[in-house]
Amino acid sequence: MATTSDLHVVETRPLVAPAVLHQELPMDASALETVASARQRIQEILSGRDQRLLVVVGPCSVHDVKAAQEYAQRLAPIRERLKDQLEVVMRVYFEKPRTTVGWKGLINDPHLDNSYDINTGLRRARGLLLDLSREGMPAATELLDPVVPQYIADLISWTAIGARTTESQTHREMASGLSMPIGYKNSTNGSATIAINAMQAAAKPHHFLGINREGHASIVSTTGNPYGHLVLRGGSQGSNYHLEAVEQSAAELRKAGLQDRLMVDCSHANSNKDFRRQADVLASVAEQLRGGSDHVMGVMIESHLVEGNQKLNADLTQLTYGQSVTDACISLETTEALLDNLAAAVASRKQKVTA
Repeated sequence: MATTSDLHVVETRPLVAPAVLHQELPMDASALETVASARQRIQEILSGRDQRLLVVVGPCSVHDVKAAQEYAQRLAPIRERLKDQLEVVMRVYFEKPRTTVGWKGLINDPHLDNSYDINTGLRRARGLLLDLSREGMPAATELLDPVVPQYIADLISWTAIGARTTESQTHREMASGLSMPIGYKNSTNGSATIAINAMQAAAKPHHFLGINREGHASIVSTTGNPYGHLVLRGGSQGSNYHLEAVEQSAAELRKAGLQDRLMVDCSHANSNKDFRRQADVLASVAEQLRGGSDHVMGVMIESHLVEGNQKLNADLTQLTYGQSVTDACISLETTEALLDNLAAAVASRKQKVTA
């Protein structure tokens, strides 16, 4: 007998319920303090009450939990040393949107072998976030699949909605119910309009389809998330990190009735996909800060233990430890030098404000 359903589906596998994963890897008091306090500090930076700069820094994507843990251990003393000027939050990305095809991240394919053991991916992701938060390292990520937040969002201090998904109604609805501050990236053509629309939409209440902690299909009702902000990442028309572009975006935000403070993504189109040019973007931001501009409230940097990147291949033993398998990153040593310069610029801006 002919059928009209599942013509292109070859398999379905049960997904572990969020409640089960939370029971296996529960939030404890130290992790709760890390996440809650970091979210509060980020909100203060967004409002301008905290004059420090938010820095989201870390690997383009996590493919090796051990390397991510080592990166966090080495980032921690830098974070502590510069805490008077910078709020450093580690970039811990588990999901990768692909332009066509490719490895979709640790949650989707944790073994890097096309086995798509998503249940293990979710466990590894939550386990890493729990380890980091227990050690006092707040984490940032991009939330791509609307099911994933039920598994890990309680351990995230800041999240991004990417350039390809900022226009998506599904992601705006999801964002309206998330508990942490959210950065909305400008569209791939460089326009900030779609991100501004997303900020306005996600700040409102929504009702949509989702899952609950038990994994059951549910109607989700939200209050709206008021802690959204714009992330400039450049676009097909060029970069948008320089002062004129920042001021133009700030004016658009004011016109929309939103706070005119934003983040600069030092990678992607702003670096013309050359990881070394992230230093040029940071230098421009530092110059703006020294000039007294208060529009830039944060930066995002792609950084790993080893600079550059590498391709995935069948022999995983040949992978270079601590080097990205997605976008190329600067090294942690280079990162520290750049953050020192950024912190000095923040201190200079503070002096101008108080003078």
